[in-house]
Amino acid sequence: MDGSSVDWVERLAEVARLLDDRNNLPGRHELTDEQWALVGPRLPEPKPIGRPPRPNRQMLNGVLWVLRTGAPWRDLPRDRFGPYTTVYTRFAEWRQKGVFDEVVEQLLGALNETGSIDWELWCVDGSVARAARCAGGYPAAGGPPEEPKDHALGMSRGGTGTKFHLVSDGKGTPLAVTVTAGQAHESKSFEDALDAVRIPQSSPGRPRKRPDAVAGDKGYSFKWIRDWLRVRGIERVIAQKSNQEGRRGGHNKFDKAKYRRRHVVEQCVGWLKESRRVLTRFEKLAVSYLAMLKLAFVLRYLRLLA
Repeated sequence: MDGSSVDWVERLAEVARLLDDRNNLPGRHELTDEQWALVGPRLPEPKPIGRPPRPNRQMLNGVLWVLRTGAPWRDLPRDRFGPYTTVYTRFAEWRQKGVFDEVVEQLLGALNETGSIDWELWCVDGSVARAARCAGGYPAAGGPPEEPKDHALGMSRGGTGTKFHLVSDGKGTPLAVTVTAGQAHESKSFEDALDAVRIPQSSPGRPRKRPDAVAGDKGYSFKWIRDWLRVRGIERVIAQKSNQEGRRGGHNKFDKAKYRRRHVVEQCVGWLKESRRVLTRFEKLAVSYLAMLKLAFVLRYLRLLA
């Protein structure tokens, strides 16, 4: 074999090594090794029934692919994630067991230990996700016990949709979310959204649930909301509507510097809606749509922790 032939063999071997390294890299929307090390141990191992169960990492990557692309479950690439029915079944099992809630709470605790949670100011806001045709049609009395009777679907000006009510800290990190029908007013879910926050502390005791101040737009300008915050010792950073009494020197006194920071919750909404399964509701069950929202939370936490 002459020198030129040896050079070609070496070049082909190098190309083969590069392709092999590329194939071992995580694909688009899949978790890196560092991210998987943070979330993997928090997922329960599947019980073997019959055939050996597919690994959690492959199943979670499949769910994240659906979350980010918004594609139907049937369109999952089988060569990367396996049968779509297996991926959806694992997703449904995790949802029913409350795994996503536990992962969100544990990762929030990890963020709190690193000092990444802003306790000075939290912000609240609501946003509507339009419902696709396939989101309707579920029996009115069906679903798991925690499923709302109206499946969190309702008619608003823009059509049928679901409204999610978000709580973020002053840095735009999502903390908790609830869902209602699209026509529901933001103020109706103010208490439920704040009560849904649970951030474990490094010291033994109950999770912390209250900040120093809460900021909201004029949609939260109600006396009962101000009273609820005052009773709990939370500063009210809520602008008042121009047609409400006492606007001259009354409730309209609030920290305007803190109020200007409220834009972080709107930015957080925009970031969450980059996941197409959040932007548009395709799930028939509200609890499934809520699980997709919490998975989007997990992606945000992993980017901060990893």
